[in-house]
Amino acid sequence: MTRRLCSLPRQPAPCFAPGLTAERLGALLAGRRIWVNGTVLHYYFYGHGSDASVIPVPGTGELRRVPWAGGEAQREAVRDCLREWQELGIGVTFTEVGDRHEAELRIGFQASGGSWSAVGREALSVGRGERTMNLGWDVTGPGERGTVLHVIGHAFGMVHEHQSPYAGLHWDDEAVYAELAGPPNFWSRETTDTNVLRSLDAGEASGSVWDPQSVMTFPFGPGLVLEPEQYRGGLRPSGAPSPADKEFVLRWYPPAAPAGPAALVPFRSAPLGLGPGEQADFTVEPPETRDYTVGTFGDADTVLVVFEERDGEPRFLAGHDDGGTPDNAAVRVRLVKGRRYVVRVRLYSTWGSGETAVMCW
Repeated sequence: MTRRLCSLPRQPAPCFAPGLTAERLGALLAGRRIWVNGTVLHYYFYGHGSDASVIPVPGTGELRRVPWAGGEAQREAVRDCLREWQELGIGVTFTEVGDRHEAELRIGFQASGGSWSAVGREALSVGRGERTMNLGWDVTGPGERGTVLHVIGHAFGMVHEHQSPYAGLHWDDEAVYAELAGPPNFWSRETTDTNVLRSLDAGEASGSVWDPQSVMTFPFGPGLVLEPEQYRGGLRPSGAPSPADKEFVLRWYPPAAPAGPAALVPFRSAPLGLGPGEQADFTVEPPETRDYTVGTFGDADTVLVVFEERDGEPRFLAGHDDGGTPDNAAVRVRLVKGRRYVVRVRLYSTWGSGETAVMCW
């Protein structure tokens, strides 16, 4: 029997300046979804009240009101899965709040509404009274823990692993459409394309190697995959974060920043201490309001982005791809005294001594 599956709406492709290399474009595609490391993600559960969706009753032409609230057992199942991700030692933390307007993650339990989540920082573009995540069936049942872990993975910025361009899966498309059009998913062909058959761009994938055991891989029965032959009998992920899943979240959310000052101050640099493919966040607390230059220098190829922390949320201010010239890896941005800023630096390659630092001046 086919399991209920998480479904995401298709998002429009972002636009970037022409001329970027595939490696840099991939980093920017992935990075746009990722939270600033060190962020406290506040989550809120919809309770009993007026929050609800009005949906049609199939075959009747009538409408019914379905509340977003869930029971305590449902809420505790989500809390437990949040703890499991947290206990990996990641650099973001979760805090439950009682006011939806204080929460980046707003979690509902609308029955028959499907299970889904905004992917990473896409949650910030959702209206403050709206859900960023829904669990549309009883997730306290046997085998449903993987559903909750999967949906929380989306909230971190992870995407569907079975859609990785590195998977090399050749589907029997019509068989997949037919399987998911029936119970319990009742998906349209468009939903199936978006969540199963469409191969992601390389820059959207969570890694450069496909991980069939990822918690972000859907389980499928036999007869849907034609090639590789070993998966004709189906896909059977473990339902828990795999070693590659853990590597992904720890790469983007390391438990501690590299050695250096807690905050950058003008004319004092901090060594990156990074290897190729790694990234780190540095804070800036400006002593005066003025235009600053924030950048990296040394023997490395980097991408740098500046965020402002306002009301507990990271807000993009400026970003720059250095085009392969590290001395030009800088942005000019106005910083205000008394506010806190985050400079995210991602390292691609090094040469010479490999010594590189970030600086504000």
